[in-house]
Amino acid sequence: MILWLKKHCAYCLGNIVKRNGFYTNGKQRWFCRTCKRSFSWSNIHGKHQKEQIWFQRWIAEGYSVRQLVQQSGHSRAKLYRIINYWLNVKPAIAKTRMDKYQYLIFDGSYLHQQVGLVAVMTGGSNTIISGKYAVKETTEQQLSPFFQSLKDLGLKPFSFTVDGNPLVIKVLNRLWPEIIIQRCLVHIQRQGLMWCRSYPKTSYARKLRNIFLKVTNIRTSSERDQFLEIINQWETHYGQYLVTRPERGRVFSDIKRARSMLIKALPDMFHYLDNPNIPFSTNGIEGYFSRLKSHYRQHRGLANLKLNNYFNWYFFLRPK
Repeated sequence: MILWLKKHCAYCLGNIVKRNGFYTNGKQRWFCRTCKRSFSWSNIHGKHQKEQIWFQRWIAEGYSVRQLVQQSGHSRAKLYRIINYWLNVKPAIAKTRMDKYQYLIFDGSYLHQQVGLVAVMTGGSNTIISGKYAVKETTEQQLSPFFQSLKDLGLKPFSFTVDGNPLVIKVLNRLWPEIIIQRCLVHIQRQGLMWCRSYPKTSYARKLRNIFLKVTNIRTSSERDQFLEIINQWETHYGQYLVTRPERGRVFSDIKRARSMLIKALPDMFHYLDNPNIPFSTNGIEGYFSRLKSHYRQHRGLANLKLNNYFNWYFFLRPK
């Protein structure tokens, strides 16, 4: 009995074809009744899907093409074709509602030539929910559309943990007026210790440095109250005096910067004590950026047209 199937002929696109034995390599042969030709029918989409595993290893694991040649048995030319094919395709990311994400972390980083990269990560699970290449956290024209697109998808965050960039805080407060901004304690400590120097020579600088050393060790309300009392004592003895001093040396100016930063950050430093779900640092996303840059350096030299999709795929394949 002849079995007729609804498949399209590779030559005339006729849809009356039948199985016609096999080729010597074992592949199914088909016969078209319309044009009387034999042909092989292949599922190109399925072929690309099977080959995607090598692209995934190239992106997510940072393997070089030389390493993939040994793993796959394919030639370098074949692997480059696979990589270039998927770099020209955007990942199929479903635009789902994001209202389930409440406690978020935001940060940005630079790659090269002042090209920025920003991302939003969930607190707790440390999973990237959105990231974008060629966006600077210091440029409102680029930053606002990034956050606006998340709001359009239904993002209604309870809190954002940020590094203290005033532009980021301004945009977040404009889009979500009721949001809680948690300042990253690690950034406050790191910047304050840098301005105070490792071995300060004045008593007020040494005591201020000791205050910054305590920033990341506060875990209870009583420890917070003790910390605030220490700041009040330092401010009473030294703070107001430093403000009125006319001295403008580099070291002295840095001490004044450290004091000003700490005073301004205090209202947003301890929200995590009232709600333990709020992350108190951006360490999770900084570690993610570190891994991303390490993998990206293995593939430096990509054309600018492919860089955007490279990072889209990385965020898609490596959300953690």
